[in-house]
Amino acid sequence: MPPRLTSFTDDARIALDNLADRASGLVNPTVRLGVTGLSRSGKTVFISSLVHNLLHGGRLPLFEPVQSGRVSAVRLEPQPDDAVPRFQYEDHIRALVKDRIWPDSTRAISELRITLDYQSASGWNRLFSPGRLSIDIVDYPGEWLLDLPLLGKDYRTFSEETIALAKTGVRSELSRGWLALTHAADIQAHADEMIARGLATAFADYLKACKADERSLSTLPPGRLLLPGDLDGSPALTFAPLALPADGRPGRNSLWTMMERRYEAYKSVVVKPFFREHFARLDRQIVLVDALQAMNRGPEAVQDLERALTDVLACFRPGTNSLLSSLLGRRIDRVLVAATKADHLHHESHDRLDALTRRLVDRAIDRIGMAGAGIDVMALASVRATREASVKRDGHDLPVIVGTPMEGETIAGERFDGQRKTAIFPGDLPADPESLFDRIAAGESGLRLPDVNVVRFRPPQLEETGGGIKLSVPHIRLDRAMQFLFGDRLA
Repeated sequence: MPPRLTSFTDDARIALDNLADRASGLVNPTVRLGVTGLSRSGKTVFISSLVHNLLHGGRLPLFEPVQSGRVSAVRLEPQPDDAVPRFQYEDHIRALVKDRIWPDSTRAISELRITLDYQSASGWNRLFSPGRLSIDIVDYPGEWLLDLPLLGKDYRTFSEETIALAKTGVRSELSRGWLALTHAADIQAHADEMIARGLATAFADYLKACKADERSLSTLPPGRLLLPGDLDGSPALTFAPLALPADGRPGRNSLWTMMERRYEAYKSVVVKPFFREHFARLDRQIVLVDALQAMNRGPEAVQDLERALTDVLACFRPGTNSLLSSLLGRRIDRVLVAATKADHLHHESHDRLDALTRRLVDRAIDRIGMAGAGIDVMALASVRATREASVKRDGHDLPVIVGTPMEGETIAGERFDGQRKTAIFPGDLPADPESLFDRIAAGESGLRLPDVNVVRFRPPQLEETGGGIKLSVPHIRLDRAMQFLFGDRLA
């Protein structure tokens, strides 16, 4: 079982927050939907497309309330949390639809409320329900979620695990400079701010190198060292793991004492407030995953993504929300793990992307147990940037995808200007992901993963109706995701 993340005092404050939410929900029924994912997985695009399709009557055949005509009105409303920045939907959708560029990625928490008026499918419910549901979408970086396991670890455990991981695979090269400083540090010497800053900077540089596109590693806590925000330069972010002896205690005013104190401050100032004020109040959760990018970067990136997803899903407190549990200790009762960028593959490979992603989360699902929670996996594209076609080669039809590569993208030595379309063969995913993961786990020498062409395409150009109104953003399985995440609340 995952370690306990909160104290009894924290639990009491969470219970009070949930009581307040429950009281508000009696007047205005609400579901709080958390949207997260690791870097470049498409959180901002997912939210923007979901809201745009609801507001503009998008094609949502698998979202039953819309398909059956029971939703009568959809509108954006002011969010309930005044201290949380608003998700700037209008700016993001303008970038997608008008400028045809991808919006900026998530760097902090934000929130947006969208409200649906609907007619219940049940005549009995129509007598007692106001026929209105507000969906509070809470957008936050996946790096913050990876910090939650730190609440169950002391400084020694954190240091030992982080240093051990840094000595494996490609990390051993990336961490060389930081580890050299770490092993050279006199941890019992009097604490020196410049030494602490040097260690913290070297550690953060190592984490950034792991995150870079050419490596795409995923297990990178503490996350705020990558996204410091207004805490940049604060003591709570100026710390790093140390190479600690097997026994012994830190001396008074030593470097060891300083680093341990700052690590605890990081948990207290950064991690606990996020857990208490936001994460512990969620009802539903979607975790977006860029599995194709990991496949493209090789076995180590795939293993690291699997490790990160295990850590992420172990943070959830799964279970069905009874009245008492929702009042005192909210439980996330539905979790969706979605592999994004399905439009980068031919539809014949979508089932394989589903199977690959499910295999990535199998260990995490086993670890947290189902406990009444609904956990689903699917491949989707929040915005479909390509279309499918076929070309003749050697007398055979070859399935391809067609799109407009971003300016500067290079394919087979040809550089694109962001205006010209092209067709590419997207590659094939393995038919048997279990066999592939067994070979990865065995550390098979020279193992090569199937080639998948991960090209950055521009968002599509939307057609207009006769009245000059832009059509809704095209997607793949966004409606199925909506049905799983909140369709039942509109029954």
